[in-house]
Amino acid sequence: MKLHPIDIRILKELQRNADQTNLSLAETVGLSAPACLKRVQKLKAAGVIERVVAIVSPEAVGRRLNMVVEIEMDTDDLKVGNALIEAMNHAPEVKQCYKVTGAVDFVLIVNVADIFEYEAFCERVIYKQANMKKFTTLISLRCTKFDLSQGGLSSL
Repeated sequence: MKLHPIDIRILKELQRNADQTNLSLAETVGLSAPACLKRVQKLKAAGVIERVVAIVSPEAVGRRLNMVVEIEMDTDDLKVGNALIEAMNHAPEVKQCYKVTGAVDFVLIVNVADIFEYEAFCERVIYKQANMKKFTTLISLRCTKFDLSQGGLSSL
């Protein structure tokens, strides 16, 4: 879908605050409320806007520890990799899972309450993966940037 400049303005504004009313959004981007709503619905229908979510503070709900986990597999077997992906998709502690190139095969972002919960997660999920050669855990000391917006919209 080719994005019109007004669509890009809508997307940028929704990334800044998706909780605003359609009237407020329309005023900000310079459209009538009905025209703005129609464009937002079109962006959703086209899959440009995948979903609208509330971001819950991990600290507020006691999920203070973020881990970056690098997993190296013994083999590049597709079935083995897909089994790992499936296991990570079902593990609530795993917030992001990336199949990557380079020295490791997968990178996970894992969110837990404490080190004991992380250890239980490792025993329940990571150690059960077939053909896992090794994994490395990096403990995040502090989040210095957290941004879910898609940059570069102006270049579209």
